[in-house]
Amino acid sequence: MSQRTGIVRRGLNMLDIKPWAATLTRKKAPSANEAAPVFSNGRRRFIKQLGILAVGLSALKAQVAEAVYKLIKNVRLWRSPDKTRLVFDVSDAVEHNKFHLNNPSRLVIDVDGARLSGSFSSLQLKDTPIQNIRHGARNQNDLRIVLDLSEKVSSDSFLLKPNATYGHRLVVDLFDDESRKPKPVIKPKPAGHRDIVVAIDAGHGGEDPGAIAYGGGYEKHVTLAIAKELAALLGREKGFRPVLVRTGDYYIDLRRRTKIARDNNADLFISIHADGFKDRRAKGASVYALSRSGATSETARWLAQKENASDQIGGEDGISLGDKDDILAGVLLDLSMTSTLSSSLEVGNKVLANMGGINRLHKKQVEQAGFVVLKSPDIPSILVETGFITNPEEARKLKSHSHQKAMATAIFNGAKSWFYNKPPPDTLIAKWKQDGTLNTRPSRYVIKPGDTLSEIADQFDISMNDLKRANRLSSANNIRVGQVLVIPN
Repeated sequence: MSQRTGIVRRGLNMLDIKPWAATLTRKKAPSANEAAPVFSNGRRRFIKQLGILAVGLSALKAQVAEAVYKLIKNVRLWRSPDKTRLVFDVSDAVEHNKFHLNNPSRLVIDVDGARLSGSFSSLQLKDTPIQNIRHGARNQNDLRIVLDLSEKVSSDSFLLKPNATYGHRLVVDLFDDESRKPKPVIKPKPAGHRDIVVAIDAGHGGEDPGAIAYGGGYEKHVTLAIAKELAALLGREKGFRPVLVRTGDYYIDLRRRTKIARDNNADLFISIHADGFKDRRAKGASVYALSRSGATSETARWLAQKENASDQIGGEDGISLGDKDDILAGVLLDLSMTSTLSSSLEVGNKVLANMGGINRLHKKQVEQAGFVVLKSPDIPSILVETGFITNPEEARKLKSHSHQKAMATAIFNGAKSWFYNKPPPDTLIAKWKQDGTLNTRPSRYVIKPGDTLSEIADQFDISMNDLKRANRLSSANNIRVGQVLVIPN
């Protein structure tokens, strides 16, 4: 602590007028033979002005304290499947230290030159390893925060710089004890043919809210809602199995999102987002695949770490790079990335065409960029921008359940039609195609402006009665734009 800071902090105590003001204004209780004292008007005015001065100096003291100390103004908690994240909002970048204590288990966090401006009482600690949070002064200048823990955890902490939503933040991650996690049940390979696995990644989450919607709300909530709708559609479709990368409001590292897809042997990775831009007039949906330059850089990254990588190219029965020389490994990676990129562009075009039926398109072709979540060398991957959440019209639609369902249906139909055309060889869909029993009609249809039930029935060569019965429609006029119809086989 500098000499100047010490002088200022000692001066804070001198600003406290309340003790001696109370002495001046304290009235001695009259004895039984004395009358109550009567103050003159001048003394009353003096006491009133003294009170005003006390209030002013108290406010000044608070302002000086904020200038001298770094304040922890708020704290948020996020729970994910394998960790608990605490985020402290601080008035400026802080120095901190942490250490664990046992018997009982605790995590101690010391924050230099800080004060707490708030409380921890509003935090929901259920389903976390934290039993209680305490705080106090470590010494005259520093703040100590103690987490009382119900189980053993490992921890990490780091600072985040201000962004569009938050200021400086101190992040503390508590990772669940591996020994307490349930052991994964290794299921035997099912006899026959497998389902097509689609990994669905809801963008952002937790401390990363994504774009802020026009009229309020966050991108992270819209993406999760659409992802869950898409997972529900895939879950009801025979021959497909969805995997939700993020199931709740928490953040997952970008590289880990693709690892979750690979751990589940995904055949397709779909990352769902909603665009944001400073100009509210920007609108339209988009689909992205990995750029050529991004593919080249990712090939180099994989090649550089191949000796330490346990991943295989091509999934469970693919090719490990660890035992290949650099030239062969580079060729295999290049072939894999080229094939994956080609498939990504194909499925992206299918999805984009279906999205064009319910939403204006920002670009009429699949765009390419170096998004980290698209850099799996062995999994076709697309990033879907469902619209501009900063645009008043599209924000209203994206926050509505009907449009979220329609958008999920469009993505589903696009992905399904691509897999019906190019199914992985060991899947149930591939068997149906080989047997000639594959039904190529879409199982869902989103009603567009101008559609009539009779025209939809004619388009799919089914009767009006069958279409009404499958959708429990009492009348041909009982349909609306954006409604999702089931097309019976």
